[in-house]
Amino acid sequence: MPTTSSTREPRIAIQPGFAWDRQNAYLFDIDGTLVRSRDRIHMDSFASSVRRVMGFEVTLAGILLAGSTDTAILREACRQSGVPAEELESRSEAILEAMRATVAERRHEMVVERMPGVEEALRHLARGGALLGVATGNLEVIGWIKIEQAGLREWFRFGGFSDRFPVRSELIGQAAAKARELAGPGGWPGASVCVVGDTPRDIEAARANSLPVIAVATGRFSFDELIEQRPDACATSLADLLAWTGEEK
Repeated sequence: MPTTSSTREPRIAIQPGFAWDRQNAYLFDIDGTLVRSRDRIHMDSFASSVRRVMGFEVTLAGILLAGSTDTAILREACRQSGVPAEELESRSEAILEAMRATVAERRHEMVVERMPGVEEALRHLARGGALLGVATGNLEVIGWIKIEQAGLREWFRFGGFSDRFPVRSELIGQAAAKARELAGPGGWPGASVCVVGDTPRDIEAARANSLPVIAVATGRFSFDELIEQRPDACATSLADLLAWTGEEK
């Protein structure tokens, strides 16, 4: 599986007292954090699915996609196109199901690259006994397809997705509850759950749930833009964070 390369100068910032690789569980964002899609299959499924179900033409132009959720993006695209809210409400599940089916049918056309250091970081955290999950704005079927196409499925036991949660902080909260449920026999209410993402929205969602957060500048936001949000740790990539830690690749 190809890995996206990075030529940016490595930069790391960690808040005093925060052990980035000693948390009990981690919730990884997918797009921009674990992988980058070099195709438009997922993005194009919004317009094609709305057209199939409702006969409307919608566009994603002008919508901030980074850090958003599929369900929120669908609502905004339809709002921009003048689709009445009540009409969308009655047809939204059919549209989402069409999106899932479209991506599943074309999964072997997808070009998904791992971000630098991803598998090494997952191995490092798993070796330390951490529970690994995903927390993503993708619909569940689409999120797992990307993970599988990237060859990373073996690392993750659970996930939080946007099928029922258009608001990112809500899906993060649900995923964190699941992590604590799985973290030990009978659940572990006090388990430390850390969010890993590449956008300010990941940081905001973590803060809304009182969770620590690691930000990586492998998506559209720079290190400087992310560090302004004061994450517990910030790095130009997971590979750079591992190198700083001294973990052998």
